[in-house]
Amino acid sequence: MTSRFENKTIIITGAGSGIGLAAAKQAIAEGAKVVAVDLSAERLDAAAAEIGPAYVPVAIDITAADAPDKILAAAGGTVDVLVNNAGIMDGFLPAAEVDDKTWDLILGVNLTAPFKLIRAVLPGMIEAGKGTIVNVSSEASLRPCSGVAYAVSKRGINALTQHVAALYRGKGIRCNAVVPGAVQTNVDGAFRSAYAPQVLGPLLQAGATAPAAPEELAAAILFLADDAAASNVNGVILPCDGGWSAV
Repeated sequence: MTSRFENKTIIITGAGSGIGLAAAKQAIAEGAKVVAVDLSAERLDAAAAEIGPAYVPVAIDITAADAPDKILAAAGGTVDVLVNNAGIMDGFLPAAEVDDKTWDLILGVNLTAPFKLIRAVLPGMIEAGKGTIVNVSSEASLRPCSGVAYAVSKRGINALTQHVAALYRGKGIRCNAVVPGAVQTNVDGAFRSAYAPQVLGPLLQAGATAPAAPEELAAAILFLADDAAASNVNGVILPCDGGWSAV
């Protein structure tokens, strides 16, 4: 195993399971210290017992007002890489059916919290003259295949990614996004709408590929985080969807 992340501190949200946990394990195997952020203390504690001290658990709701400060404090200073991976689904609710509580929750977790973490790490990265941000978007940012709140949150992530990349490229900062299709995770993907599957069902069956393993997405995330392999990659929205985006 290489040590491309030797002596680097990486923040990964949603690192208690799925893509985030897979990315944390791979990064630690390659020399990183990972500040593992998740809502579930139980998942974090189980992973920490398995992985060891390089996996630093932070159990917190990323939408909390003090979350960015607490996460940065756990990092203990310099943050080399931020991976905004945590996200939740919206029950595939279309615009006529989505309620205010669901809209606010989805946008809060999937878009506002990542923005606030980016805002929190940028001053340190600017001072250091380097830093890498990887956001986890979704196929739903490219085509109608989810509820409206989730789609808007992930298209917003794409815009956030490109805006940060464009404005801070001269400061040594790269910001990219990976776009998963279906993935084998524990995210709740159940329909809460009777109407949505009538329209989205055929579209999903026609284009979607078999679910990827979390490790496959983790590899794409860490490619974008690698300052050697992806040194000139900035502002990219990278599909990692088995070809779904090509259909």
